[in-house]
Amino acid sequence: MTQTATSLKVTPLNAAHRAAGAKMVDFGGWDMPVNYGSQIEEHHAVRKDCGMFDVSHMCVVDIRGDNVRGFLRGLVANNVDKLQVPGKALYSCMLKPEGTVIDDLIIYFFSENWFRLVVNAGTAEKDIAWMNARNAETQSGLTITQRRNGEGAFALVAVQGPNARAKTWEVLPETQAASADIKPFNAVIVEGTKFGEVMVARTGYTGEDGFEIAVPAEQAVAFWDALTAVGVKPAGLGARDTLRLEAGMNLYGQDMDESVNPLDAGLAWTIDLVSERDFVGKQALLEQGQKAQFLGLILREKGGILRAHQKVICAQGEGEITSGTFSPSMQEAIALARLPLGVAVGDTVHVVIRDKQLAASVVKLPFVRNGKVLAA
Repeated sequence: MTQTATSLKVTPLNAAHRAAGAKMVDFGGWDMPVNYGSQIEEHHAVRKDCGMFDVSHMCVVDIRGDNVRGFLRGLVANNVDKLQVPGKALYSCMLKPEGTVIDDLIIYFFSENWFRLVVNAGTAEKDIAWMNARNAETQSGLTITQRRNGEGAFALVAVQGPNARAKTWEVLPETQAASADIKPFNAVIVEGTKFGEVMVARTGYTGEDGFEIAVPAEQAVAFWDALTAVGVKPAGLGARDTLRLEAGMNLYGQDMDESVNPLDAGLAWTIDLVSERDFVGKQALLEQGQKAQFLGLILREKGGILRAHQKVICAQGEGEITSGTFSPSMQEAIALARLPLGVAVGDTVHVVIRDKQLAASVVKLPFVRNGKVLAA
């Protein structure tokens, strides 16, 4: 990671994006590509074939030492005891004592003295500071190392779409044997590839199959160029947002943050309140309970696009859209919304758009998954 003249942070692939003619934007202090021409074409490439995203602004964090598992048991809301097979991954939230969301992250288990986390770009420094404080407070004696810049830094590239795995193996044939049979939310580390040691994780943020791949930062451009050469289409933040929204996936800072109870953000499935294990924020969640629900909306009347912060009028009270867009796959305006308890799938609600109240249908998430429209 280096700085631009405007003090925006840049990934190791910044020059490659600019050489490809990408439209660059300030994304939380990072100089990132929003598209390389047609955002719609990039979206459809991922749904129908294969696209790739530079996600190197996200941060890999390695935690090593004795009893990392015990440390994580108290740090995150999901239960790391689910991770028993090396390479297995877990999605979780890290909470404040008040029960609100510091960040959502993925945890990979490689050994009892080594777990790897991938945290969001804009929260990485805050996250690491929080982990360090907990490490000191619990006297865990662990080593917490960020891998986003400096020696040993990784670049992260997400290759997504129905042909993503096959295209990845064209570029990384050394990883095929190890990664061909891994299930979603698992990862392998492969040494000795032509790009050095890589981590290949069967995860993503698009609702399509594929890999998220960590390669040494100094190999990022060569890896990106090799993927381009086998027909993987570069895609920017614009397509990434429409894809994740169609897939019903939360975006930190928009669908949840330090003011939001994760139970109200559709994240109850990531929180273990059943076991006796204690974790930061557990007591607050038990006391507060769930006060809202997280559902999808499809606009049924013409006259606007669904956007974040629009008010939703329901028979049970008011809700709010947290993320909205026009779906390229569905050709309809869709949104994620926090709605009052009691609102049911199939209900009609009304969204306030400028001076109008437009009808919308409440639907179960996701809207689209594995190339198929699931909500209508």
